Amino acid sequence: MSTSTTAPAGLRFYPLRDSATMLRRNLKRMLRYPSMTVMLVGMPIVFLLLFVFVFGGTLGAGLGGLSGGRAEYANYVAPAIILMTVTATIQGTAISIAMDLTEGVIARFRTMHIARVSVLTGHVLGSLIQALFSLTFVIGVALLVGFRPTAGLGGWLATAGFLVVVTVALVWLAVALGQVSKSVETASNLPMPLVLLPFLGSGFVPTDSMPTVLRWFAEYQPFTPIIETLRGLLMDKPVGNNAWIALAWCAVIGLGGYLWSKRLFNRESVH
Repeated sequence: MSTSTTAPAGLRFYPLRDSATMLRRNLKRMLRYPSMTVMLVGMPIVFLLLFVFVFGGTLGAGLGGLSGGRAEYANYVAPAIILMTVTATIQGTAISIAMDLTEGVIARFRTMHIARVSVLTGHVLGSLIQALFSLTFVIGVALLVGFRPTAGLGGWLATAGFLVVVTVALVWLAVALGQVSKSVETASNLPMPLVLLPFLGSGFVPTDSMPTVLRWFAEYQPFTPIIETLRGLLMDKPVGNNAWIALAWCAVIGLGGYLWSKRLFNRESVH
């Protein structure tokens, strides 16, 4: 009679169970402190209203062959605002991680009989859900101010999948930034360049209108192909090589952020 060495189902799948528990914890904290979500959603909306209603008439008529003014500029700038919504959300991720570290919450989790991977995974999944909620709200506001995407169902599904990939990649980077921060204030400042990077790409004006050095940076930084892919998917236009370049950047950022996060977490566990 043979004896099976297979672990019981409850032990075999406990990382999934613990990750679900950590996800519920993070979702409850979001509901308990809605001001954080409001703040993270508010900034992209302010930029959207500012650029569409203050600068949209001039920029829409004069840049990149756009000839219809504010309505066409709303179509042009909306993908950049959508990406800014994601980067604002990951700023909240870094802050949440730093809060858990400085308050000793993660240190207590390390002493408990739970899967270590679940602590960070819960933050990642929670941030993804928060980002999807924020994106839905911001896109709704964009539609109200004149954004008129021409994508069909397939285009919207592709956009949603692409945004999930971008968000997960950037969230893992934010998890690492939150762990490396010495305080909550530092964690709120470290992701700030990611929030502002769309301004130095094709998000608000075409890159060919920029000075040579700035144009070179704008064309080769990771957010430009991401924005151009979003723009192509939403406006039902060819995305060319931008999609593959954007996905390659996401793979680099996501894998780098994951490995960095894991190293930081394991190092702190040893200490």
